[in-house]
Amino acid sequence: MRRVVTTEIVCPARHKWLHDKRANEADNFTRYIYNLTGASGGNLDVRHVARHYCGNVIRRLVFGSRYFGEPQADGGPGPLEVEHMDATFTSLGLLFSFCISDYLPRLLALDLDGHEKMVKEADARVNRLHDTVIEERWRLWEGGKRLEEHDDFLDVLISLKDGDGNPLLMIDEIKVLCMDMTLAGTDNPSNAVEWALAEMVNSPELLAKAVEEIDRTIGRERLVKESDLPQLNYIKACIREAFRLHPIAPFNVPHVAIADSVVVWDEPLHFKPERHMGDGIDVVLTESELRFISFSTGRRGCMASSLWTAMCLMLFTRILQGFTLTKPAGVIDDPSSFFFLNKDDPSS
Repeated sequence: MRRVVTTEIVCPARHKWLHDKRANEADNFTRYIYNLTGASGGNLDVRHVARHYCGNVIRRLVFGSRYFGEPQADGGPGPLEVEHMDATFTSLGLLFSFCISDYLPRLLALDLDGHEKMVKEADARVNRLHDTVIEERWRLWEGGKRLEEHDDFLDVLISLKDGDGNPLLMIDEIKVLCMDMTLAGTDNPSNAVEWALAEMVNSPELLAKAVEEIDRTIGRERLVKESDLPQLNYIKACIREAFRLHPIAPFNVPHVAIADSVVVWDEPLHFKPERHMGDGIDVVLTESELRFISFSTGRRGCMASSLWTAMCLMLFTRILQGFTLTKPAGVIDDPSSFFFLNKDDPSS
């Protein structure tokens, strides 16, 4: 299965093939924030827009459409899209939470924490939305109505054949892959951007430096594109520092400890993007030495790191380029987190 995903889904050719869809979602995201801030008097829930941008991109790449239901006039999520992301993050939050049966397996059947029931309910909501699209698409391919059309990841998965000309993947396997791609592609980019913005709003000099790099490299006459991202080293360093200081979950205690170690990092508890930069160094979000957790490495490394990198950086740069960020009145300077390690209160 890993070979199928690596060679057919997240390969460089496929990444390039779906560039226009990602670019379209970035443009829609920028318009949506503009409309949203105008209607709300300038207030912005960063968590809301970041998560839904990631959800939009994943749905567009996997299923070919931003929406499960009717399109919204402002480009934002409709009721089904809100349900999709709420259920996805409910499942992810419980995945990383403390559960007594993980340590005392004999208690598993009792579900004392209620987590198993909540995860099953959340997954059922996601599957209900996914399965409708997948089953309809499967019928179209079986009926010979999409033999020449490849519009998204779902088409690619259904069209794969084995050596005898039979479907390489059964429909249940495709459903699981679509669920995995949804879970893998939404939390890490949105969490990193939310934390980076929170840290930088509390340090205006860092925010100004990031905006200056965008203005100097891209200018103000056009919006940033994916092709511009390799030139934005300070922007990449900011996201890298967010990965280091605020990992998505404490699932790997030794490496989380390294990220906070004075032996490895100077002033490890301070947000300092400059620590990742140097003369002639091309900053990347992956961390092969595992001094912190971003996309892991080796056989257990993220297969779609190039896709998640593009999503993360486009989300971050479009917000910085298009909007002036300040803290709302009454917001404290010290961000806090709970066990899932996303921010305690949504940024604004």
